[in-house]
Amino acid sequence: MATTASPTYRTGKICYIEIPATDIERSAEFYRRAFGWHIRKRGDGSTAFDDTVSEVSGTWVRGRPAATQPGLMVYIMVASAAAAIDALVAAGGRIVEPVDPDAREVVATFRDPAGNLMGIYQQPGLAEAEGRS
Repeated sequence: MATTASPTYRTGKICYIEIPATDIERSAEFYRRAFGWHIRKRGDGSTAFDDTVSEVSGTWVRGRPAATQPGLMVYIMVASAAAAIDALVAAGGRIVEPVDPDAREVVATFRDPAGNLMGIYQQPGLAEAEGRS
């Protein structure tokens, strides 16, 4: 297994996200299955995550309403929107806005198991860079 580099530290970098959840274990499993996030237990026993490049971490929190309406939108980078959609639906998510074939950017929005509205963004050239073409 390849070792991952340390996160890039720089003033202004987005580094931590708290995601509302009704069932933390279910939400953690969803993001692990759909996007390959690394799930871990903190010293205090809470469930946390690191993204696939260890640049963003976070946790799931109870007691906050799900982000069900567009406001601040978080988009997760993917190599293939089609593969990501298949994975997130298989993991228990629901597509809200599918990819628009006429749009300039390849994006779609989805709801996670708690109902949070989030998006995926297909990064041009990422499939080739990751050897998935």
